[in-house]
Amino acid sequence: MTAIPIMVNGLPGNVARLMAQAVLTQDDFRLLPYSLTGPEIDADQIPVGDTIVQLIRPDQRSTVASALASESQSLICIDFTHPTAVNSNADFYCRHGWWFVMGTTGGDRETLATSVTGSSVSAVIAPNMAKQIVGLQAMFEYAATTFPGLFDGYRLEVRESHQQGKADTSGTARAIVAAFNRLGVAFHPDQIQMERDPSRQEHVWGIPAAHLGGHGWHTYTLTAPDGNATLEWRHNINGRDIYIHGTFDAVRFLNRQRFAGGGGSVFSMIDVLREGPVPRPPADQPS
Repeated sequence: MTAIPIMVNGLPGNVARLMAQAVLTQDDFRLLPYSLTGPEIDADQIPVGDTIVQLIRPDQRSTVASALASESQSLICIDFTHPTAVNSNADFYCRHGWWFVMGTTGGDRETLATSVTGSSVSAVIAPNMAKQIVGLQAMFEYAATTFPGLFDGYRLEVRESHQQGKADTSGTARAIVAAFNRLGVAFHPDQIQMERDPSRQEHVWGIPAAHLGGHGWHTYTLTAPDGNATLEWRHNINGRDIYIHGTFDAVRFLNRQRFAGGGGSVFSMIDVLREGPVPRPPADQPS
C-alpha cells in the first residue's frame, strides 16, 4: 500500500495539532514534516509524535515548495489555519498543484472556489467536516427546496458557542440560516448570537469544562407568529474527533478523484457522503 503524503497546515493550532497526531495513526497516510503557519508564530518547528514538523511562515513558502517538488503529484493538504489565510493558502496550493481539503472557515468563498476551478487541482471545501452535521444540513436543504416558505412569518433565534480562539461566526450556522431563509424566515446571519466566553460557556450554557477549548454547540429556535408553536433543533459537539474522522474521509475521497483523472473541481462534504465510506486498500495492494 502506498501511503498518501499528508501536509497538515495550521500548526501549532489546536485543531491542526490534533489532525497531525491523528494522521500518524492511519496506515494509509504519511505525515509530511512541514506545516504552513502564520507570520506571528515564533517557533520554527514542533514535534508531532516522533516527527519534527517545520513551521513555514508566509515568507518561507518557496522553500517548502522546492522541498516537496517530488511529492506534488501525490500529496494532499489539510488546511485548518485562520480565516485570513484561506485565500492565500488556496492560491498557493493551486499554483503548486497541491490538492487540498479546506476545513478553515471564512475568507472569500467565491474567490476560493474560482481559484480551484481555474487550476489543475481539485479540493474538498466545507465549513464543517463532521459528516453527521453535514447530513443534518442536507436535510434542511431538502426541506428548503421541497417546502419553500414553510415557516413564513416565524421568528428565528440562533445561538452558537465555540472555543474562545474561533475568530468568526460558525459556518454551519450560516449555512443552516440560509436554508431557513428559503423556508420563509427573515433572519440575517449577523443576528446569530456568538458565545466565546469560557465562563459563560461553562456556567450558563453547561458546556463541560474539559471541552471549553474545543466544542461546537448550536441551537436554532423557531417561534410561530402567534407564539403558540415553538420548534427547536440542537447539535452539540464536544471535542474534535468527529471532525477528524470526516476530514480523513474527505482526504480518501479526494485521492480517489485524483486517480479518476481531472482537476479543477470543488467538492463538498455532501459529495463525500454520497460516495459512502471510502475503502482503505489492503496492505498488500497499491492505493
